[in-house]
Amino acid sequence: MYQGIMFPQIDPVAFQLGWIIIRWYSLAYIFGLLLAWLLARKMSRVSHSTFTVLKIDDFLLWATMGIILGGRLGYVLFYNLGYYLEFPLQILALWQGGMSFHGGLIGVIVATLLFAWRKGISAFAMGDILACVAPIGLFLGRLANFANGELFGRVSHSVPWVMIFPNGGEAPRHPSQLYEAFAEGILLFVILNALWWGVAKYRNRIGFTTAWFFILYGMFRFVLEYFREPDSHLGFILGDLSMGQLLCVPMILFGVWVLVKTSPRSKLKRLKEEV
Repeated sequence: MYQGIMFPQIDPVAFQLGWIIIRWYSLAYIFGLLLAWLLARKMSRVSHSTFTVLKIDDFLLWATMGIILGGRLGYVLFYNLGYYLEFPLQILALWQGGMSFHGGLIGVIVATLLFAWRKGISAFAMGDILACVAPIGLFLGRLANFANGELFGRVSHSVPWVMIFPNGGEAPRHPSQLYEAFAEGILLFVILNALWWGVAKYRNRIGFTTAWFFILYGMFRFVLEYFREPDSHLGFILGDLSMGQLLCVPMILFGVWVLVKTSPRSKLKRLKEEV
């Protein structure tokens, strides 16, 4: 029986300049986008992708808007619709928190499809590069969740690193934010980039890393949700499954579909000819 480690007192505000308040969560978004942009530019040069450096520069604003708008609307629709229907102006209160990864993903998908259509390039060629750089932001975002003491894990007495979170009561809990930072950030980044940089045939197979991003993220998140405390206002949705797990199911299925369609044996030769 482990009593738990006291959560370190981390100020959610990184620094303040007069009336300007910069929070760790904001820095996670800023540096996540910046580092992802720099790596995407390098990948484009190496692969000679149709998603060129100039197009990546143009897409940065589209991606930012997709993440913010999609993440916020996803949280509203998936996690707290009743509250926001009663208080619709609170949808604009981004500083109070409330962002959904799955909503942000949908926002980026929509932005990618529109950008690809407008520029006349393959959405999956874009997706292959975006899939490899996205874990950077996921990693930093989960660290910000930990710094804020939010999205903590379920009560446990089975491991020595359980923590007592300020808003989680007196019972020790899994630091699930750190589990997710490792799996969704570090591990996913290593696997996808090892495939892309290490194996030329996978790098040149349009849609391959896109497919594995959806499959692996969905699997990692589904498993780690068993360590994470469900949202208090939602609880479990279907049996012992949380909303996050249910949203991962279509991700995995979509990834499998893309993987099949990008197979060399597929009758559909190349997705870039279709999208």
